[in-house]
Amino acid sequence: MLVRIPQVLTPEEVARARQALEAAAWVDGKVTAGEQAAKAKTNLQIPEDSQTARELGELILRALGRNPTFNSAALPYRVLQPMFNRYDIGMKFDPHVDGAVRTVPGVGIRMRADVSSTLFLTAPEDYDGGELVIEDTYGSHKVKLPAGDMVVYPSTSLHYVTEITRGSRWSSFFWTQSMVRDDGKRTEMFELDKAIMELRQQLPDDNRAVVALTSHYHNLLRRWGEL
Repeated sequence: MLVRIPQVLTPEEVARARQALEAAAWVDGKVTAGEQAAKAKTNLQIPEDSQTARELGELILRALGRNPTFNSAALPYRVLQPMFNRYDIGMKFDPHVDGAVRTVPGVGIRMRADVSSTLFLTAPEDYDGGELVIEDTYGSHKVKLPAGDMVVYPSTSLHYVTEITRGSRWSSFFWTQSMVRDDGKRTEMFELDKAIMELRQQLPDDNRAVVALTSHYHNLLRRWGEL
């Protein structure tokens, strides 16, 4: 399931993030890649343990907490601290699949990567190339969103970032361990939740159909959820 989520960050929050990133020190993006991914990856990143990464990561986590679409689509159990990357001219990330397990910095625990997220921090007209291409059973999907918008997709997906030919593309990326690890089941939960929200706009919350569907949603989450 690939979901585009508009305006995760407000224009003011995007400007704040950009200002902080412009003043930060960038390092080779290979430092956070596995052996195979490092061969495919040419970009820059903000060190995970830097003050800039921590402060902007908290900004994004707060934004995710208030975003109903992200919470409905990802059903988050754990969200890894957001990281930040930058693609300048000539940089790209060849086809790869994200690692299945990530280490939570400073906590000493590991988490499963079920859902991958990319939050765009550069206006699409400011660079050429740099599309995030995600492949699934329905083909290839090119994603290049307005600054502040985000895409979430299964971490099992083969994906890549095309080469930058003009400008620079900045974004945040992170992984989520979902309460429902199976993408097909998460998709069913998301579609059911959307249907309930639409029905609640037309009927009172105590309507029998609304109550029945809401009960069905929570019973499915009880059956499929892992905590």
